[in-house]
Amino acid sequence: MSQQQAVGIDVGGTGIKGALVDIDTGELLSERIKYPTPEGGHPGDIFEVIARIASDCGPVASGLPLGVCVPSVVKNGRTLTAANIATDWIGLEAEKTLEGRLGREIVFLNDADAAGVAEAHYGEAVGAPGLTILTTLGTGIGSALVQDGVLIANTELGHLEIDGEVAEHRSSAVARQRLGQDWQEWAAGLQRYYLHLNRLFSPNLFLLGGGVSKEADHFLHFISLPVPIRIAALRNNAGILGAAFLAHTTRASR
Repeated sequence: MSQQQAVGIDVGGTGIKGALVDIDTGELLSERIKYPTPEGGHPGDIFEVIARIASDCGPVASGLPLGVCVPSVVKNGRTLTAANIATDWIGLEAEKTLEGRLGREIVFLNDADAAGVAEAHYGEAVGAPGLTILTTLGTGIGSALVQDGVLIANTELGHLEIDGEVAEHRSSAVARQRLGQDWQEWAAGLQRYYLHLNRLFSPNLFLLGGGVSKEADHFLHFISLPVPIRIAALRNNAGILGAAFLAHTTRASR
């Protein structure tokens, strides 16, 4: 059995998906397994689905590192927030609880952070020097900062205030629909957001992810920045790959 394998599981508000991953190449070594997120999104119910996916990856996966990304700020294995999952995730010792349930080491991390790590190692930011900022535009705005391949966790840049308003309330994909904006109008606000991030962090590269990235032809040409902005490459596999990668590297460092 190769030691360069891990299991990655991505918990979302509507679906939970996972696979066995080749850490060297970023290829999925199993089919991508997906189940609906249990109604209510409570930890115990989601843990049951995580256990099922880990089992579905086959016997070879039982001794491998397991990474789980969730829509939450995660600090020292504790989930501190909850987006599109139950509020009883807030303050939960998620790593310890699931480790006790499955009898194996688990690494928990934020879902946008997992996507950023995946893009840095397997996707659009491979070899990118300096700072890369990934933003995922969906219900809100998720973010990940990766400096020379190293994750700076839990940045939550969608919560920055611009002109007295939280950025994701005007610049997320859902906000565009709620405000009834056309693509050009929405892109103008999005450009203000990226220019603000550029002033604060001076990145070398922006990556744009989330479901709306599939429609980038409608709006990306309206955005002009002093640094490159590109579409994230890995889409539905990003969380799986990033969670698996960090689980593997965490075990290797212990």
